[in-house]
Amino acid sequence: MTSTAAAPPVSATSGDGPAPHADALVLGRRIRDARSRAGLTLDELAQAIDRAPSQASAIENGHREPSLSMLRVIAAALGTTVDDLLRDEPPSDRAALEIAVERAQRGPVFSALGIAPIRVSKGTADETLRTVLALHDEVARLHRERAATPEEARRANAVLRADMRAADNHFPELEAVAKGLLDAVGYTGGPVSHQTVAEMAQHLGFSLHYVGDLPHSTRSVTDRRNGRIYLPTEPSMSRDSRSPILQAFASHLCGHEEPGNYADFLRQRVETNYLTAAILLPERDAVRVLGEAKQLRRISMEDLRDAFAVSYETAAHRFTNLATRHLGLPVHFMKVHESGTIIKAYENDGVTFPSDVLGAVEGSLVCRNWTARTVFDVEDRFSPWYQYTDMDTGTFWCTSRIEKAKEGEYSVSVGVPFAHVKWFRGRETPHRSTSNCPDERCCRRASPALAERWEGKAWPAARTPTSLLAALPTGSFPGVDSVEVYEFLESHAPRAD
Repeated sequence: MTSTAAAPPVSATSGDGPAPHADALVLGRRIRDARSRAGLTLDELAQAIDRAPSQASAIENGHREPSLSMLRVIAAALGTTVDDLLRDEPPSDRAALEIAVERAQRGPVFSALGIAPIRVSKGTADETLRTVLALHDEVARLHRERAATPEEARRANAVLRADMRAADNHFPELEAVAKGLLDAVGYTGGPVSHQTVAEMAQHLGFSLHYVGDLPHSTRSVTDRRNGRIYLPTEPSMSRDSRSPILQAFASHLCGHEEPGNYADFLRQRVETNYLTAAILLPERDAVRVLGEAKQLRRISMEDLRDAFAVSYETAAHRFTNLATRHLGLPVHFMKVHESGTIIKAYENDGVTFPSDVLGAVEGSLVCRNWTARTVFDVEDRFSPWYQYTDMDTGTFWCTSRIEKAKEGEYSVSVGVPFAHVKWFRGRETPHRSTSNCPDERCCRRASPALAERWEGKAWPAARTPTSLLAALPTGSFPGVDSVEVYEFLESHAPRAD
């Protein structure tokens, strides 16, 4: 048997090549401190190590890391050791302050402010450095708050839905804004034409520009400086071509400023969509259509849609704005992805949506027996689907349709308690189901035979849209590439002759 002698340990400062990993800022300050204690100027140190003063300065300021061989030369010139220079702690409290300020000014938060960094010299007071650090830390804290986590986003959704329920989803101030704009362009009734929408934009001081290079993350871009609204040359196949224009200047009408957090962003989006619908389906005319339909006991989302030439979803959502306030009807609305998850929902009629511990419903799975789910199994996609559902909280009638989008298919559903179904077309439907959710035995627990056969052997991949589950991106407008938007505006801004 042969024995192998253990090799001697290699010192962190033995050999050649790069210096052991060290914080460049701390190392630089320790070199500067050692130079000061040695009584050398920067030029004298540079001469001693055979380097230009600018190179020595870059090392002391942490902009350049010396090699191990150079570090040995520096240590020898300063009468100290490499190990002493490589210690982790700053040489003094003042140096620690300078390092903290320098590190903050090199970080992403400071860079995003777009301001020049301060130059720290011997004459810069400690209190000044502490103030700079305190301001940086506060900006960083605000930045973190604006980067909404999924929990914060879901809580904001729950709070907003409660506010909408308390107001019966009717907001007179937005209705008044819509009426004022419609009156200003001479609207007299019927569907709001694209020409009328263009006249509204002109009345508000905006010109419309259709471009082929609109940023991919946007539906439109508004140049508030030059009064321009940029729109895609090819409108979406699934979106009303009037909506992007209305949504663009709706934010202007609502007086929206840059949102400070996700709750602000969400509320602004709801207000924008509400005002857009209030313009496309004016309150006076829509209430007249619905009132006449109620007298005839034939309220229908399809008729409301056709009367104003809007999408089914827009008509259904607008119905929730007017049903309780003007018709005395409690109502619920759901938009559900084909995967069974709720995209958005509203209720003031006592129906119980699935929700999480925060009260948020977005992303929750809907009972397989609800109309919003059973409609996906119906072959006839041209006719509305009507169904009664018996629940613990009562019996609800619902009408639902399938709509398509790039993320897949969605069901859009409107429902009322049994006591109010007499006013609706489709009340005679024979379709009926029972839901005992959230009891898992209702639809979420497999039969014992299936469970025994497949439990632990199935690994599905969810189809839920990632926007429901992922943490929201940072920035004032989640999901929008601000750099791309700014570059776009710069390239399209009118030039002075």
